[in-house]
Amino acid sequence: MKLGKTDLGPMAVGIPLHEIKGGDCWVRWMIRRDMPRVLEIENRCFDNPWTEDDFIRCLLHRNCIGMVAEVGDGTSGFMIYELHKNRLHLLSLAVDPIYQRRGIGSVMLRKLTNKLSRDRRNRIMLEASERNLDAHLFFRKIGFKAISVLKDFYDASKDDAYLMQFKHVQTEEEIGASMGTMGKNHWFQVSDDNPQSQGR
Repeated sequence: MKLGKTDLGPMAVGIPLHEIKGGDCWVRWMIRRDMPRVLEIENRCFDNPWTEDDFIRCLLHRNCIGMVAEVGDGTSGFMIYELHKNRLHLLSLAVDPIYQRRGIGSVMLRKLTNKLSRDRRNRIMLEASERNLDAHLFFRKIGFKAISVLKDFYDASKDDAYLMQFKHVQTEEEIGASMGTMGKNHWFQVSDDNPQSQGR
């Protein structure tokens, strides 16, 4: 993420900046009127920012979702991701430089990790530029791991990218549910071998 210039003062959306924490933000669906602020954040954060047409073209796909993080009355960040059969693909995540390192990016990612499950979408994939050390450190802290290198991934710069992955970890509830299913299957196997116990 590029640290860009900002014209916001020491007070943002009614909350002193030094008091803002991730818990002060909430994440909601992106709507059309968010686009000017999303573009502003995009331009502050990236060397090769998406245009409005890029965002619209992406969000017109049925499996593409946009969300924004809000602090008070203002938007502090956004993310764009795709839904696939067995995974989520994070296309973009950005937090306005003035709000960075306050836990807002972590709150947005938690929204995604909470969507994972053992039986359906069980991982999140993303690409991070080899030059974007801040992104590498951030995603690794959350639990992502680099699994391969994508050569000449970016059209504009020809930089390589790391393919990073976050895998779902089963909750105790899911483990208990799967153990219960195993027990039921085992009971039916026993029942099939013993005609007297069938139907019980």
